[in-house]
Amino acid sequence: MKATIVDLRYKMNDILKALARNEKVTVLYRGKVKGILAPVSQKKNMSMTKHPFFGMSTQDSQESVTDELNDLRRPRYDDI
Repeated sequence: MKATIVDLRYKMNDILKALARNEKVTVLYRGKVKGILAPVSQKKNMSMTKHPFFGMSTQDSQESVTDELNDLRRPRYDDI
């Protein structure tokens, strides 16, 4: 789907429906492509007990909690 800046303002509902159908939305400004909106891929539901941070308090870890959390969040930070 292609949408102009005006469409983003006045037809946001249609754009959100297109994203819900897993369509990419190309954003045009004065007829030129300015960006692409892509739907977010669905994450799998993970069991809490399988999360790497579960049971950390019982492990003999020498790292601080902040360092452990930074290691867990690193993939998100690297994407930015």
